[in-house]
Amino acid sequence: MRIAKIIRSNSHIDYAARILDSLETNEPPRATDYYFGQFVKISGSDGEIIGIIYNSQLINPEYGNYGPRLSTPPELNSVFSPDYLNEQGVLIGILMLGWQNANGRQQGVPPTVLPINSEVEVMTDEEVRDFHHDQAGSLQFQYFSQIMTHAGSFAEQLIRVIADRLEKLTSDRERARLLVLRRSLVWQQTIGRMR
Repeated sequence: MRIAKIIRSNSHIDYAARILDSLETNEPPRATDYYFGQFVKISGSDGEIIGIIYNSQLINPEYGNYGPRLSTPPELNSVFSPDYLNEQGVLIGILMLGWQNANGRQQGVPPTVLPINSEVEVMTDEEVRDFHHDQAGSLQFQYFSQIMTHAGSFAEQLIRVIADRLEKLTSDRERARLLVLRRSLVWQQTIGRMR
C-alpha cells in the first residue's frame, strides 16, 4: 500500500516523505498506516530500499494567520487553486536500514540515493520477517548502530518497537535473543540516567 512520497533528505539515510492526501489518491492512508516504527519500502532502479518511520510532523501554514485571504469560494478551489487544498499535511521521517535487490537482502547503509517523489509503501509482516533473517534463518539486527546514531531521542523507543514486532515474527530461540537486546537497552538507560 502506497502511503507517501519522498520530498527531501536530511542525510544519506534520513529522508522526509509527505503522506498522500485525497488529491493524490482515492484512498488516502489512515493514521494507523504510518505509525511510529512502521517498516516501509521505496522502489528504486536496482531493487528496494528498506526503511522505518521514526518521526512525524504536522504541517499547517494557516495556523496563526487570522487575516483575510483572497481566494475563490471553497468549492472552486480544486479547479482554480488546487495547492490551497494541499497546504496542510503530515510529514514522516524515514530512517533507511538496508536494501533488497536481485542479489538478496542487506542491512546497513543503502548505496543509492532516492529521488524526489519516490513512492513509499508499507511492508507486510512476511517482508519484515524476510528482511530480518539471513539465508540460514538466523535473526539479523545489523542496523542497530544506525538507529542509535541517527534516530536521536527516539532511538531507544524505536528499538523497543522493532523488538516487539519481531517477537511476533520469530521463533522462540530468536525471542530469547531479543530479550537480551531489551535487557541491554534497560541497562544502557539506567547507566545513562546515573551520569
